[in-house]
Amino acid sequence: MIASEPVVLWTATVTLLIGLFYFYTAFRVGNLRGKHGIRAPATTGHPEFERAYRVQLNTLEQMGIVLPFIWLATLYPIGWAWLAPLVGLIWVISRVIYRAGYMADPDKRLTGAMIGGVCNLALFIVAAIGIARIWLAPHA
Repeated sequence: MIASEPVVLWTATVTLLIGLFYFYTAFRVGNLRGKHGIRAPATTGHPEFERAYRVQLNTLEQMGIVLPFIWLATLYPIGWAWLAPLVGLIWVISRVIYRAGYMADPDKRLTGAMIGGVCNLALFIVAAIGIARIWLAPHA
């Protein structure tokens, strides 16, 4: 599989979208620090800031799960090759839903969190099966 193959290019594009969303969350936290007068290294203060800060940190935590799995699922695909970037795109959408819900009311974050969790699990399963198939294949 080479970098110019469409599925690899789509996964790379989704990876950039994931990074872009993270930069957006970090930018929002910085803006809200200024708006509410919360000086670093403080991580508490106004509830709007605290919610945005948690969205940023949770997104960072989830990136550590989704990024390796999306690439493993791309490099060791099973069946439909487009599955990994498609699930990755749904993951990005889930983070947007998570952010909107959390910023409105922390109890409304669960829909986005659940969709993202299902995406993480799906990518893990696809990657694990794809890698297992390579290990179990007869080698000459």
